[in-house]
Amino acid sequence: MPSAQSILEKKGGEVVTMTADSSVYEAAKQMNAHRIGAVVVTDGDRVVGIFTERDILNRIVAAGLDPKTTLVRDVMTSPMACGHRNSKLAECKSVMADKRIRHLPIVEDGELYGMISAGDILASESAEQQATIEYLHEYLHGHR
Repeated sequence: MPSAQSILEKKGGEVVTMTADSSVYEAAKQMNAHRIGAVVVTDGDRVVGIFTERDILNRIVAAGLDPKTTLVRDVMTSPMACGHRNSKLAECKSVMADKRIRHLPIVEDGELYGMISAGDILASESAEQQATIEYLHEYLHGHR
């Protein structure tokens, strides 16, 4: 069974981070520039939370707050769910479904190793299923 590490090996461990004292506006600009749905929030070297598109919608827009004056620390999700590099994808998927989240930072001993998304898990499952289909096709019909 594939693990979170198998996804990180394919996509890399780069994660866009913001400091807790950044404005929501700056975080949104970074998310837009990198075409991502979440940033990990740090305070020095410590991972302290996550800030997502959903946070912008529910905690800023719907609440009528000014994104230029609101700090990420005031509207981020903290504490947040995390996975480990050796977490099986089924476990990650279960946590994401239970908590209704789409991004899972991979953190061990306070160190951020990467982030996996629901889309990453779906792509991994799809590739695995495609390999099985091809194997079964060859088995049933012979190698051509």
